[in-house]
Amino acid sequence: MKIMAVDPGEKNIGLAISDPTGTIAGPLSILKHTSRAKDSEKIISIAEENSAETIIVGQSLDEDGLPTYSGRKAARLAAAIRARTSIRVCLWDEDFSTVSARNAQIEMGQPKKKRKDKIDHIAAVIILQSYLDSQRSCEE
Repeated sequence: MKIMAVDPGEKNIGLAISDPTGTIAGPLSILKHTSRAKDSEKIISIAEENSAETIIVGQSLDEDGLPTYSGRKAARLAAAIRARTSIRVCLWDEDFSTVSARNAQIEMGQPKKKRKDKIDHIAAVIILQSYLDSQRSCEE
């Protein structure tokens, strides 16, 4: 079962997709944010093209587990996607995915100038891998 992850940001939306077994996450693409309606249509189209059965939307939560401002925006994007498709849509705690993605780029020695370009879909990969790992641990 293929699963797609969405990392919604102010300017860009990172997308990642799992392998057919739902084990490994990989980068898919980056969309420019335009509007919730247009973004949700593009996300659904890409999910359908990639035969995704589930869409995971990263949502930031505060220390009390409540959605932050950007987390509430992510919830509205997830609702817009749900309203337009029968594909299963879930919110998932993004748990500092952008920070983790930036740290991974630094550890790989990627020059500062190139880090910003790929940060969004790397963050989506981190969100998706976190989700996939949690599902696997539930099965064991």
